[in-house]
Amino acid sequence: MDFDQLQTFLEVARHASFSRAAEKRFRTQPAISSQIRALEDEVGAKLFDRSGGKVSLTAAGKAFLKYVQETLDARKSILTTLAEMEHIPRGAITVGANEGTCLHILPEVFADFKKQYPNVSVNIKSADYAAILESVIDNSVDFGVVSLPVKDNRLTVILIHQDELVIIAPPNHPLEKMKAAMVGDLARFPLVLPKAGHTRDALDNLFRERGLKPHYSMELNSSELLKRFVAAGVGVGFIARSNVQNDVRGGVLAAIPMADAQLRRDLALVFRKDKTLSRAALAFIEIAKNHKSSNGRVKPGR
Repeated sequence: MDFDQLQTFLEVARHASFSRAAEKRFRTQPAISSQIRALEDEVGAKLFDRSGGKVSLTAAGKAFLKYVQETLDARKSILTTLAEMEHIPRGAITVGANEGTCLHILPEVFADFKKQYPNVSVNIKSADYAAILESVIDNSVDFGVVSLPVKDNRLTVILIHQDELVIIAPPNHPLEKMKAAMVGDLARFPLVLPKAGHTRDALDNLFRERGLKPHYSMELNSSELLKRFVAAGVGVGFIARSNVQNDVRGGVLAAIPMADAQLRRDLALVFRKDKTLSRAALAFIEIAKNHKSSNGRVKPGR
């Protein structure tokens, strides 16, 4: 057996699914099944019960899982210790973040990190809020970057970016003439909103508090698609100011602050409290924190 097979076994055990493990490992389901069969042949025991359309660990599989986790943790510790002896951050870190963060916040952080630590491989996994937290908890990513608040007490939370939501509209829209728009003004126009997540929850709460029943023209899972549909005139929307700066400069969209409300969209770096951080991981945290300090707090209307 090898470490690759052990990692595959761990993913199947974590998710109780061969197909989900295949997604996590970026492989086909038959390839995952083949690795598990080879492992079972080598250890001489069935590790998973596949009856009834469900996947679950057998008694042998549960015993094997304990040793697999210890083996993979030991391997990681060995590699980290050897790298630390050279006093040079190396190895790899994996960060989970949503689409907008990957496109507009992390590139500068990663560019700065790679300049200082070229021997460290950096990987990005794009996912939504819930999937990012799940990946952090199951250790399939080292860090997550998510919007606040984060209430899971298993996680360390470090603020790295401060932002606010602004209204976006196509050029020459009636809202563009306003220095700032009232929340009540928005009820006159169709809205393009995120389908789910912290931003959607905050907006729904805001409209409910103001007794407004706006018309939802479209609900989307992608912040980039949301911007494109707003630019095409489907409706007006809301987005973090940092995610739309280039579009405003290019004349593709107009950004209008809210006059009678302020919705924050602050981002945090999250990781497990019990995680042993490598020198590379500690360096990444410092660079992410420094970017927050250099960017400063976003001011309404700026």
